[in-house]
Amino acid sequence: MSQSAPQPPQPGPVDGNPFAKEAPAPAPGAPYPPQPGAFAPPAPAAPSRNNIALGLVAAVVAAVATAALYGLIIGGTKHEIGWAAVGVGFVIGLAAGKAGGNNPVLPVVSAILALGAVYIGQLVGEAMIGADQLHVSFSELFFQHFDVVQKVWKEDADPLTFVFFAIAAFAAFSGSKKAAQ
Repeated sequence: MSQSAPQPPQPGPVDGNPFAKEAPAPAPGAPYPPQPGAFAPPAPAAPSRNNIALGLVAAVVAAVATAALYGLIIGGTKHEIGWAAVGVGFVIGLAAGKAGGNNPVLPVVSAILALGAVYIGQLVGEAMIGADQLHVSFSELFFQHFDVVQKVWKEDADPLTFVFFAIAAFAAFSGSKKAAQ
């Protein structure tokens, strides 16, 4: 049978073509409409933090830990391993840069802390060697006779010792700059 009433008008394109679908509006700034199944662009990288306090705390913790480790290496091998001083500096700079971000103070502070950590590490190593030779405890020699440990370090220091101080400071400075990027 036939219909008694005409069908209501359907929404359609302006040009009157009943088979054409309306094109989706293009995204602003995009030359073509998105393809089906397209993924969203990746999120931008998180900005580096500029937290100087966190960077300083991380650098101090790294300096204490690496000084102790460097001293244990020297005391265990009974030799000054200068390239380990480079690692001390780099670890301090890395910790400061990663935790503190791109603050211009952190590379300088990490270089200064690297100098102190290498010095304390060498003193710990000298005290371990001396305690072993003198048959006394490390803590007695290091804490009660610290002046003797410093005197022995000063006698054992050669120009290469100070070269490794400089390299450790440079490694800390550059490590902090690179880690903050």
